[in-house]
Amino acid sequence: MEFSQCLTENTACLQAILKADRNFDVVCRPISVGGRCASLYFVDGLTKDEVLLKLLQIFSSIKPEDMPENASVFSEKYLPYGEVEVTSQVNSMVVRLLSGMSCLLIDGYGDCLAVDCRTYPARSVSEPDKDKVLRGSRDGFVETLIFNTALIRRRIRDPKLSMEILTAGESSHTDIAVCYMEGRVDEQLLDTIKGRIKKLQVDALTMNQESLAECIYPHKWYNPFPKFRFSERPDTAAASVLEGNIVILVDNSPSAMILPSSVFDIIEEADDYYFPPITGTYLRLSRMVISLLTLLLTPIWLLLMQNPEIIPPWLEFVRLSDPYYVPLIWQLLILEFAIDGLRLAAVNTPSMLTTPLSVIAGIVLGEYSVKSGWFNSETMLYMAFVTIANYSQASYELGYALKFMRVITLILTALFNFWGFGAGLLLAVCSIIFNRTIAGKSYIYPLIPFHWNEVKKRFLRTRLPHREKKL
Repeated sequence: MEFSQCLTENTACLQAILKADRNFDVVCRPISVGGRCASLYFVDGLTKDEVLLKLLQIFSSIKPEDMPENASVFSEKYLPYGEVEVTSQVNSMVVRLLSGMSCLLIDGYGDCLAVDCRTYPARSVSEPDKDKVLRGSRDGFVETLIFNTALIRRRIRDPKLSMEILTAGESSHTDIAVCYMEGRVDEQLLDTIKGRIKKLQVDALTMNQESLAECIYPHKWYNPFPKFRFSERPDTAAASVLEGNIVILVDNSPSAMILPSSVFDIIEEADDYYFPPITGTYLRLSRMVISLLTLLLTPIWLLLMQNPEIIPPWLEFVRLSDPYYVPLIWQLLILEFAIDGLRLAAVNTPSMLTTPLSVIAGIVLGEYSVKSGWFNSETMLYMAFVTIANYSQASYELGYALKFMRVITLILTALFNFWGFGAGLLLAVCSIIFNRTIAGKSYIYPLIPFHWNEVKKRFLRTRLPHREKKL
């Protein structure tokens, strides 16, 4: 639907669409521009007042004999602002208005002038709580898309850095920025990703990046291991772009989605590269070993308790020191769910009550639960290690994937003993091996297919050119 040259008709059409008389934050300001009637539309709270004031001063100084014949010439002559768009489509104008742009309609012009003088409520670009580092940059992504793209531009001052803007959602019209480096990115994967985003048939991206991830990669949802890497650090996103990866930024989301990502990409952290090679290697290998222990520790201990005759003399101390009244498998499973309950409670607990409630929970679960006979001290010890070790890596998705595999292995071990333990390990290994990145490549490359030089880069932090580094 296109605008007409009659302001009255245009105003009536927009009144039916926007319902400005009902929506108090959608403002329609009647003004006069060069002796002609005009209407200025904007959303209160999303527009810079000082810019609007200067524009109104300019409009009031225009004489009738100086009015151009069309909106394009008017824009060039009387709108001294950085970003101005001229559109003749009503739907296009409505989307721009609701995204925060100020729109001007002038009687006699069949076009709308959209001025990008919007401003969004935003918090400071402080260090994210999850992706903290011991050394390095202390800034982080926020919920405003333009701020996030600026943080990446600040680190990559190269004209080959491209940031394409797309939209998705019939109702939300959410802005999506696809960032990549020309000449380094996989062009076929890039075309595939952009094609999937353009073809999305969704009403709104209610959960931001998670909604987008499920839409562009809907296959094999039953495999819990993550297909994407998420980061709230601009330096991590910039390094990934330089390596040839694609970074997707979604408006209203304070994190970047990096793809394609293998399991080694997800395990890596920024601290690996903010320290010397030997320290970075130690941190990386420690994280890998600890992640492996979170998967194997409790199933192996349960297997030893079910078969005490196979415990070697040097491991006698792992035996239970007290009799147990609740089967060990039930103790472990109850603690698995109880820990998640405590984690959810910690998220919803007011900050002023976090410390006292943590002390109470520690006393009740640590001492009284053992004295009451529900749990043995050894069970509490091993589950405490597993819980703390889950926080050794930043990916929530990978942590829960390991948790699901651990729970399945525990259940199979309790039911089928050695055969169940082997089946649980086989299921976990197959879930990783047969998983695929969004590009269709191996999830555990460079192990399969094997590439020795890449294996060294994955396991050892060596001195590499900046382009080959990963954060």
